[in-house]
Amino acid sequence: MSISINDKNKDFFEAVFQIVKLIPEGKVTSYGAIAKCLGSKKSSRMVGWAMNASHKYPGIPAHRVVNRNGLLTGKHHFETPDTMAEKLSLEGVIVKNDQIQNFKTHFWDPFLALHLDA
Repeated sequence: MSISINDKNKDFFEAVFQIVKLIPEGKVTSYGAIAKCLGSKKSSRMVGWAMNASHKYPGIPAHRVVNRNGLLTGKHHFETPDTMAEKLSLEGVIVKNDQIQNFKTHFWDPFLALHLDA
């Protein structure tokens, strides 16, 4: 399924991209955490669609977005299926069998981070 930015989802995708750009190096977040931060708790799938579309735009570290269990469910949307893990590894995040190791240590909660800074 190919998802592109259109008028219907443009604002949501742009908001997702802005949050993803804030994820610190060596940290990851989940589709659901981004959806919650945007006030749309049940829109994690749409966050995933935004991540799929993000590869067309430079500077969006989509490799830092994983599922709620730390699995690299979006890995097939990168140049190669190993690209996501390789990029995370370069940032000090250990991935084994497509699973972030010490997930809680590497997890960045955008809701907490952005509301504490406000």
